Amino acid sequence: MCGIVGYLGPQQAAPIIVNGLKRLEYRGYDSAGVCIVAEDTLRIGKQAGKVANLERDVNPAAIPGTLGIGHTRWATHGLPNDVNAHPHTNADGTIAMVHNGIIENYLTIKKKLLNAGYTFRSETDTEVLVVFIGMLYQQLGDLELAVRTALHEVEGTFGIVVVSTHEPDTMIAARRGSPLVLGIGQQEFIIASDASAIISHTRQVIYLHDNEMAVVHRNGSFTTKTIGNEKTHNAIQEIEFELDAIEKGGFEHFMLKEIYEQPNTFRDGFRGRLQPSEGNVRLGGLSSVADKLRTAKRIIITACGTSWHAGLVGEYLLEQFARIPVEVEYASEFRYRNPIIDADDIVIAISQSGETADTLAAIREAKMKGATVIGMVNVVGSTIARETDAGVYLHAGPEIGVASTKAFTSQLCVLTQFALYVGRMRGLPAAEGRQIAEALEAIPDRMHRILEQADGIREIALAYANATNFLYLGRGYNFPVALEGALKLKEISYIHAEGYPAAEMKHGPIALIDANMPVVFIATRDEIYDKVLSNIEEVRARNGRVIAIANEGDEHIAAVANHVIAIPETHPALTPILASIPLQLLAYYIAVERGCNVDMPRNLAKSVTVE
Repeated sequence: MCGIVGYLGPQQAAPIIVNGLKRLEYRGYDSAGVCIVAEDTLRIGKQAGKVANLERDVNPAAIPGTLGIGHTRWATHGLPNDVNAHPHTNADGTIAMVHNGIIENYLTIKKKLLNAGYTFRSETDTEVLVVFIGMLYQQLGDLELAVRTALHEVEGTFGIVVVSTHEPDTMIAARRGSPLVLGIGQQEFIIASDASAIISHTRQVIYLHDNEMAVVHRNGSFTTKTIGNEKTHNAIQEIEFELDAIEKGGFEHFMLKEIYEQPNTFRDGFRGRLQPSEGNVRLGGLSSVADKLRTAKRIIITACGTSWHAGLVGEYLLEQFARIPVEVEYASEFRYRNPIIDADDIVIAISQSGETADTLAAIREAKMKGATVIGMVNVVGSTIARETDAGVYLHAGPEIGVASTKAFTSQLCVLTQFALYVGRMRGLPAAEGRQIAEALEAIPDRMHRILEQADGIREIALAYANATNFLYLGRGYNFPVALEGALKLKEISYIHAEGYPAAEMKHGPIALIDANMPVVFIATRDEIYDKVLSNIEEVRARNGRVIAIANEGDEHIAAVANHVIAIPETHPALTPILASIPLQLLAYYIAVERGCNVDMPRNLAKSVTVE
């Protein structure tokens, strides 16, 4: 969850590293630091808080040197303060390291080092590892060997970059569970947690695999190898997105930009795949598992957070269109309960980053038990994309805002196509397939109509920005939308919010409803519309304030709700796609009114790469 940048080349390292950290700050913003190898010393600057604090108080750009590393932290071990900020150094200050992940056996290693007379300045597991590397260097006299030897002793996850005054023309990186990308330029290298910190310098990258390391040298040579010292031959790939994809483009926040990008990103999700005239979909990434999908007895979807909510919608889609039983599992719980899986099962892993630690653990458990595993991820070259048997990319482009918006609707786009793809193989009539495909094709234009109402949604948000609790209610396909709407509000505004199936309101949450409780209903016209109307009346009878997401022209809802946000009609199965957008905007405008940093909400980070 932390951001790592390392640079070796002919240019001054500090400005490149700091600019890279700004690109990666969505991965963690508890503290930041840089280390530059300058002549025979390590010059380090660290500061609690955001990268801007580091620039203001340390001025790393004034530190000369062409080799260095930097880090922006999401705290795991130790408070987010100056001392615990990375980089950390060994005992004599000749080796520095930045680290993403958790060293699970750090206390065992620390005890060994304490017994050997070493002392520690921080509370971090990272300092333990770099001190250990330093001890091994004294014994072995070779930095790469010391790193490899130390990592053989480590239990847990890591993405590390190491530099040293002993070898000022070398930079070493290694990963297990935490992503690292090696950018290859003209006689220069940039190592980072993801490609957004690299793209302004080079588009040529190598994605390191688990238990793999890269050793780069100032003369332009490099090697990739396993931690066990076996050479690997990774293909150099090209970054696919453009630099403007990670700029705000005139918007106040990345989150708002990404909300407004959804008509385009959704269209990108079905471009070249959807076949409306045939009522079908072409998903080339699934051709190798098509026969298994045709005969599968069960599908298990595993994911975390927003991706889990998308999976719940996927359950409804697959059971309706493909008539196959579906279970949706929290990835964080999946492998710890010894799930019953066999070779006929299909496991789908959904993750924006493709690096979510819990989801990775779940797919590895599923593969070990013989299941066919499919990935639905956004980031090309990510670990989940590489480790699954087949998959479909979202094509949402980089998502910088920590609260997921466009990735969620892109996940629904891909899940809808997947359900149509499997459904047509398992007997879904072509006529019904055409209805779904045509409705899917029309979604981007309908999204535009919702975004045109942003000013009205903002007015509703201003009326409720001081609320302390929200309730979100929906039924059928719209129940997962209620969960997602509540999550968005919690994430960025820090208002307590809960999502429920509307009928469950009477089984507890109704006790909370009074004149101070805003209740958001997703109340679109479908087969259970009348039931939702009854639920609204129950809230009104208790003086609750009703905000309704309803179809355009719905006079019944207008008569009973305090506020209505209208969305166009679509195929009922696609309603979650449209209904989610006003809830994103509602959460965004409430958070802005409350003075919250919507792109970097407290305690959160974009990619959860540690358990």
